[in-house]
Amino acid sequence: MIPSKKIKAYFLLLAVATILGVALLYGVSPRWFAATFLGINQLDLNVAHLLRAMMCLYLSFGLFWLYAAFSDEYRNHALLTVTLFPAGLVTGRIISLFTDGWPAPLLLFYLFAELVQVPLAYLVFRLPD
Repeated sequence: MIPSKKIKAYFLLLAVATILGVALLYGVSPRWFAATFLGINQLDLNVAHLLRAMMCLYLSFGLFWLYAAFSDEYRNHALLTVTLFPAGLVTGRIISLFTDGWPAPLLLFYLFAELVQVPLAYLVFRLPD
């Protein structure tokens, strides 16, 4: 059986890989991202600014999770943020779904992925040390 400490570390590493991929997708080229995945061909400067800011927010969480994967002191704190971060995102997505309608398919994929991640991250967080 794999010790809980290792499960928590591996889960954090998976979260790091996921969040870094999403971050870079959003922010390296916001205009390409918007055109390719959202069908937006004329990206407003302010939206590009928001996407790059989101990239850096995601990168900062990813770096914290990477550090915490190897730190007994911060591992549970990071797992709590891995639970809360997508919980906030999915809540906003659900509100938007009801108030604004159906988004692009990629954003629906994110919604379902976050719905899965929240309880899974919480279960990993609750594992005994």
